[in-house]
Amino acid sequence: MHIPDSFLPLSHALIYWVIALPFIYLSFRWARREMDDMKVPVLAALAAGIFAIQALNIPIGMGTSGHMVGATLVAIIFGSPMAGVLVLTLVLLVQGFVFADGGITAMGANILNMGVISGFTGYYAFVALRKMKLGMKSASFIGAWAGLLISAIAASVQLTFAGLFPLVAGITAMGTYHLIIGFVGEGLITAIAIAAIERSRPDLLENSFLNPEHGGNVA
Repeated sequence: MHIPDSFLPLSHALIYWVIALPFIYLSFRWARREMDDMKVPVLAALAAGIFAIQALNIPIGMGTSGHMVGATLVAIIFGSPMAGVLVLTLVLLVQGFVFADGGITAMGANILNMGVISGFTGYYAFVALRKMKLGMKSASFIGAWAGLLISAIAASVQLTFAGLFPLVAGITAMGTYHLIIGFVGEGLITAIAIAAIERSRPDLLENSFLNPEHGGNVA
């Protein structure tokens, strides 16, 4: 899903940077307000884990690839999509500047897709499903799956605007692969991780939709 430098015209890349930058700023402001000595190691561990799982790429064709993202998992654990934006921004910075994975000029588009769109879509889908009394594992599974799929479709639309391939072909390729990856990877891993954390370290879950002490309905 990482968009390399040469795939986007500079004017397009700048537009995606302009859209992504306010979210990046708000995510760092969220971190300054919410992070403490207990949460920082958890955030760092999640960033390292996401960095590792994103190394597992499946070639899709047309110059791009499919992989898990992890923004929804982070957002659910910390109870805010800004946590997903922050972690994916840090991961993409390291990948882009140290490992040449994803472009520098295109980093705004990559942060927008994997951090903002995936994190917000997945987290608020999870919240909506929890309000509908859906079980925690099911809600986290669907939220993570939806976040991954929508972010992949957004990337394919951006690449279509850049003139790289037709819209239907791009959405079909990116959407199909990430729909499957969402089921067998992103959704499943997120649901298992959230369930495991709830059993072993419920204190890490501040989200009111998870924590029964705040009125959450833990299924």
